Amino acid sequence: MITLIGEKLAKKGLIFEHYGTNSECQDCRFKSTCVDSLEKGRFYIITDVKDVSHKCKLHDEHTVNVVTVEKAPICALIDTKKAFEGSTIFLNQENCGFDCEMQELCYPNGVYPKDKCKIAIVEHKCSEKCYKNYDLTKVVLNL
Repeated sequence: MITLIGEKLAKKGLIFEHYGTNSECQDCRFKSTCVDSLEKGRFYIITDVKDVSHKCKLHDEHTVNVVTVEKAPICALIDTKKAFEGSTIFLNQENCGFDCEMQELCYPNGVYPKDKCKIAIVEHKCSEKCYKNYDLTKVVLNL
């Protein structure tokens, strides 16, 4: 997928979150390429930086580069019984009601209810004690 990003940020491997459009983008001729192809709240990774730039009044350097992006992998904690590399899951976890250090991995940003996720890597069983006594494993998901 092609998009535009600030010249200083245009580096292969950079992961960024798309926050949506700015009101100043509405009349921009690059809006369809720059922001319309991205989903608000998703994380993307830059896979290629093109040697093409355009003017943009929103960025500090007033220049954006053309880049190729794809949805970034997401780390998450899931039920160990479902943690099989290559399998597809839906990450529809209900909030457990506890505020702990694992919250970010149990309910990762960038994943929406009903998202079909493929388990790319099974990393390891979680060594932290879950307040709900869930048996959790850390995985890397591709959306």
